[in-house]
Amino acid sequence: MANYYTPKEITLNFAASANQKKNIRLIKFCILAILGGVFIAFGGLLSVMVAGGMPEIGAGNPGLVKFIAGALFPVGLIMVSITGADLFTSDCAAFSYATLQRQIRIKTFFKYLVLSYIFNFVGTQIVAYFLSYEVGLLDKQPWQTYLHHYSEAKVNQDFIKVLIKAIGANWLVCLGMFMGYSAKDISGKCIAIWIPVMIFVTLGYEHSIANMFFIPAAIYSGADIAWSTFIIQNLIPATIGNFIGGAFFVGCAYWYIYLKD
Repeated sequence: MANYYTPKEITLNFAASANQKKNIRLIKFCILAILGGVFIAFGGLLSVMVAGGMPEIGAGNPGLVKFIAGALFPVGLIMVSITGADLFTSDCAAFSYATLQRQIRIKTFFKYLVLSYIFNFVGTQIVAYFLSYEVGLLDKQPWQTYLHHYSEAKVNQDFIKVLIKAIGANWLVCLGMFMGYSAKDISGKCIAIWIPVMIFVTLGYEHSIANMFFIPAAIYSGADIAWSTFIIQNLIPATIGNFIGGAFFVGCAYWYIYLKD
């Protein structure tokens, strides 16, 4: 017996996850969304502490530092998947399947996306403020400089550039979740999720929930970034692009290929 599911079975499993979330109590869904934000922020914090702690290597080989950050960040999504936490960006695909299968209504689709987004933000701030800034992890060098430069680069981009990079990010994140549903064991799930997420971080694409950690953490630790700048120049286009990448390039695409009669 194969130790993985077929692509059609994966699509059904991914779609079923949306119905499972819809059928639990709303307060439990909100807690799962907070945890999803926390886990993504932990992955982001880990990548900052390791990749940001090697400026000499970065000066001579910046690609290696990007790869190290990319290799570490996926632990957040792996924790989300294995624990059943909720993440806005993967919901863009999961709830698309359920909506296209007419198992949930459009109104319900957007209701859960909005709730997930809001409570993911709450979770990321728990780590960004209390577990990073308040305990002094981000007020020392070279980590502070690394995070500030990293975040300033994210807010100093054209709207369209951020949107396009965000499409790529959530295409890969949702592909990671999709591939994770292929595995029948924990090791297979971890590897399947790790590959696409490593790619998106290494390439520098824009993930709205990850940016809810990185940029506010930089703001808390003294970066010259206004909240309005963060929201307008990064968070809004990243969110729109993430929705497109997840809902259309993974949700609609695999629904049409494997589920549409």
